Amino acid sequence: MARANRVSRLLRDILLVNLLPLALIFAALFYLDQYQQGLLSAEISAFREQARIYAGALSQSAVQNNAGGQAQIDPDLAQPLLYQLTEPTPNAQALIYGPDGELIANSRVHPGPGGAIVTEPLAAPPPPGLLSRVVGFVYDHISGSVAGDEDQSGMVGSGAGADPDTLGWQPDAREALQLTSATDGGDTAPFVRRDAEGQLLITVAEPISRAQQNLGTVLLTREADEVDRAVLAVRLSILGLFALALGLTVIVSFYLARTIANPILRLANAAALMREGRARRPALPESIIERNDEIGTLARALDGSATALWARMDAIEQFAADVSHEIKNPLSSIRSAIETLTRVEDPARASRLLAIITQDVARLDRLITDISDSSRLDSELSRSAPEVLDLARILGALSEIHDATAKQDSPVMVVDAPADGLYVRGSEPRLVQVLRNLIGNAVSFSPPGGKIFLRGRETGGMVELAVEDEGPGIPDGKLEDVFDRFYSERPQSEQFGSHSGLGLSISRQIIEAHGGRISAENRRDDAGEVVGARFVIRLSRG
Repeated sequence: MARANRVSRLLRDILLVNLLPLALIFAALFYLDQYQQGLLSAEISAFREQARIYAGALSQSAVQNNAGGQAQIDPDLAQPLLYQLTEPTPNAQALIYGPDGELIANSRVHPGPGGAIVTEPLAAPPPPGLLSRVVGFVYDHISGSVAGDEDQSGMVGSGAGADPDTLGWQPDAREALQLTSATDGGDTAPFVRRDAEGQLLITVAEPISRAQQNLGTVLLTREADEVDRAVLAVRLSILGLFALALGLTVIVSFYLARTIANPILRLANAAALMREGRARRPALPESIIERNDEIGTLARALDGSATALWARMDAIEQFAADVSHEIKNPLSSIRSAIETLTRVEDPARASRLLAIITQDVARLDRLITDISDSSRLDSELSRSAPEVLDLARILGALSEIHDATAKQDSPVMVVDAPADGLYVRGSEPRLVQVLRNLIGNAVSFSPPGGKIFLRGRETGGMVELAVEDEGPGIPDGKLEDVFDRFYSERPQSEQFGSHSGLGLSISRQIIEAHGGRISAENRRDDAGEVVGARFVIRLSRG
């Protein structure tokens, strides 16, 4: 259940992030007012030109002088002319008002067959489809909710945002002429509104004049459903794009959750099992480990870390077992000597037993010291900052120390290293410890008056050191065993227990921590006979 909840949260977060760009697309629906205003302005400009043509035609063909010699609009001439002008536009209606506001002509009223007067209604536009109604309804309600009670019609002109109860209101000629007068002969403001059925209507007013005399006003009204259709088409395009993008977003989100979130959760669960000690390695399928992306890299790193961790734990367990075994031997010897000492009355035997106890205590002290040194070696190396060292100088210094403290018949040190130095990066105390261990082993196995060679050289970007002696060498089957913990292959003349068997093991641990290698081999003469042992260290050049 917890895993399912984590997956749900990841999927939710991915969806939320991917939906943010879609919100911008959806928000574009609420910024179509400028587009609608542009369409309306274009419609009004074209409609106003049409009204001017009507006014010009009426001033030329429907004006006569009355008995007083004043020019006025003749209704008998204006009515048929107005009908002929508006007949090509079935969704338009033209009205002519006199200067006193009296209706003179209506393009929808004309003589029919037999002289009867016929009132022709405006041609009804095709009813909007279900999708158009749904989109308009949802958009109007959402935009109304976002904008509050303010008018969001985007209409231009003095009719915008009119009271719904007066949607059928038409401006009269007096008001139109007053507006014309107020604009210094300029264009009157258009009247844009919707009727009771929601149809968009545009009304423009143009004066009918001759010889600078105002004879009346023509009011031209037309349905502008083309604007609604154009805006609806854009809305549908945006909604279609939004729906397509939404579908792709959901698919991509599930894909990301499947290819990223789920593998990461599996990695987290595998790490938790490892932490709880219920799995030696992450239980991950090969499909995740073999991926050639960051998830695969993380999975391989986790798998490698688990392998290294368990190898370290196995080594610690084996080390503890070896330590326990090595400590039990001197403790058993001490216990036996003490038990025997309580029953021995001979002073000579008691003295020998006390010497045994002393040797075993010294052996225990040496073991504990070397064990402590080995156990804290990794942590010390990880904390110490590496420095550039000249191993040629160190070899020379160790040779001088040996010569200064050498006893009679001690081996002679021979240093063979370049005068310009052998530089590596590492911890000087630890590398000196390795060289002292190797030199100590060489001294132990060298014959009296023999030679110990300390050689150093650079080869292939590596610094190679060799410590060679003239002793009996190492059994061929033990060249690797000598680096095992508590392995001891000592000369017969050496006192038992004087070495813990950890020296070479610690030396390998130090060299490997420096990224190098240490190996053992035998020196042979031309006849193939073993003439000594050689320990070789290889480190990267600093």
